[in-house]
Amino acid sequence: MKEKVVLIGAGSAMFTRGLLADLIERGDPLHLALVDTDVDALQIAESLARKMIAMGDAPIELEADTDRRAVLPDATAIICTVGVGGRRAWEQDVFIPRKYGIYQPVGDSVMPGGTSRALRMIPAMVDIARDVLDLAPDALFFNYGNPMAPVCRAIRKATGAPVIGLCHGVMHVGKYLAKQIGVEPESFGYTAVGMNHLTWFTETWIEGDTGRVDALPRLHEVAKERLARMPSLDSGAGASVSSGLTDYEQLLDEIQPFSWHLFERFGAFPAVLDRHVTEFFPQFFARGRYYGRSLGVDVYRFEDTIARGDEIYRQMRRDALSPDPLPDDYFQRIGGEHEQVLEIIDSVRDRHGAGGRVYSVNLPNEGQVPNLPEGAILEAPAIAGDGAIRPLEQPPLSAGLVGTLATRLAWVETVVEAALGGSRDKVVHALVLDGCAPSLAVAERLADDLLAAQARYLPQFARA
Repeated sequence: MKEKVVLIGAGSAMFTRGLLADLIERGDPLHLALVDTDVDALQIAESLARKMIAMGDAPIELEADTDRRAVLPDATAIICTVGVGGRRAWEQDVFIPRKYGIYQPVGDSVMPGGTSRALRMIPAMVDIARDVLDLAPDALFFNYGNPMAPVCRAIRKATGAPVIGLCHGVMHVGKYLAKQIGVEPESFGYTAVGMNHLTWFTETWIEGDTGRVDALPRLHEVAKERLARMPSLDSGAGASVSSGLTDYEQLLDEIQPFSWHLFERFGAFPAVLDRHVTEFFPQFFARGRYYGRSLGVDVYRFEDTIARGDEIYRQMRRDALSPDPLPDDYFQRIGGEHEQVLEIIDSVRDRHGAGGRVYSVNLPNEGQVPNLPEGAILEAPAIAGDGAIRPLEQPPLSAGLVGTLATRLAWVETVVEAALGGSRDKVVHALVLDGCAPSLAVAERLADDLLAAQARYLPQFARA
């Protein structure tokens, strides 16, 4: 079957390029439709795609449109990389909470930034889902947009559309852990269960000539070695500076101390490392304090993330509009969010021998994790084949791991209700559940500031 893939949010700086590079490498005949509501971003993405297709001599038919309904009919796979408001709105998600002493290294998954982003994303993604059900009900429907759990939960709750959430974080951490114990990623196996960006590696093993060997003992050795090099969580900046390290921030990024500390305490390793995982435990990082540094300011600096995104987009624009040919590295495999989606499509179709493979995906809990809420969007193993993706049954999580997820899953339900109903009170509830606000009064003022700053993207609140 010739696929017709619709990419909604094609102006994404890296995703379109990475997906095209993978499609060209595969060489399968394909119809690709690019969609973005930003006319300028869509023109750049289309120009870049046409140059890549021509240079790669790929059998890809390309079209582009600002109206997704014009291209959705006959789609077999729909991939959404939507980011409502782009980087300028994202900046406000992070900068406004800083006025209240709340610091976020990412601000797209939880904490006030995740709440604010969800309020923008959910109505847009629900509208897309309704169009998918209307015009391409049999298509595979993938979402990459954050915050993953609220977006997927809202789509399922409001429309019933069978959206599949994808993120490369678990795969990335699997490779990271394999490297830590000195084995090839292909021989390192794992089971990871949780919520996107707080997914717990509950089992790890090494596949060898004599069978499967538990990798946990070796990982505990790594944890002890790494944590021995770090001051305690409560140490001030003076303790870290006096160690004589000239690049302490780089050391923190290398060691990932909080993730390894959690591993030692809970016996499971959290994905996706400190930059994301710290946001799920704000009680330990008041005013952003993190091993003598400040999260989002001098460690995992948020402004650098935004600047990199802006520069990547400027480079994408230059490459697309330049009369010069693209450099050869445009066709090399690029790591990133797009990495597994084509493999998953092949597995679902039982094509290229890919059927029956297991992937980490975000799906509703239908009993695969028995002691987490039914219907909650969980990131967990699922098998792709025979035309579908089916979650694999898991043993119950420990009470400790359930505790780390329970409030977060309640936050998901609350922010979904806030976004769908335009409820200011439920926005406040979400900020209280999040645990960042030092008081109810701060939660209320922060909610009002975020709603005012993002009002152009939140018509549901004006109607309410």
